[in-house]
Amino acid sequence: MIVIALGVSVSGVTSTTAFEQKKFDPAAFAAAQGGNKAILVDISAAWCPTCKAQHKVLESLAKRPDYAELVVFEVDFDAQKEVVKSFNAHQQSTLIAFKGAHETHRLIGETGVASIEELLNTALKP
Repeated sequence: MIVIALGVSVSGVTSTTAFEQKKFDPAAFAAAQGGNKAILVDISAAWCPTCKAQHKVLESLAKRPDYAELVVFEVDFDAQKEVVKSFNAHQQSTLIAFKGAHETHRLIGETGVASIEELLNTALKP
């Protein structure tokens, strides 16, 4: 989980997190979509202060059982350019929620707890 190596690492709290986190893999992403899972795609860069702030929020929300069904795919903005393009993302600090294959909401550069929580909740709706 190298994408979130920012000093505050979402992946560093795996023992107390409710949601599943993994480096973006096209096959795993397709499987999650096919399984109609709640998905968050986190496009970030290690040097990005906004990404770091987003990860602090995600780290706090990861501990909540409400988000146990969420699967988080981490995309490295610098190392995974083709993946970034495939999501039509133009900058780091982009968070994209999906329910299965359907994109439910996206945030760019947003660090507010309420906004990020609302984004995650759109993916969890039946």
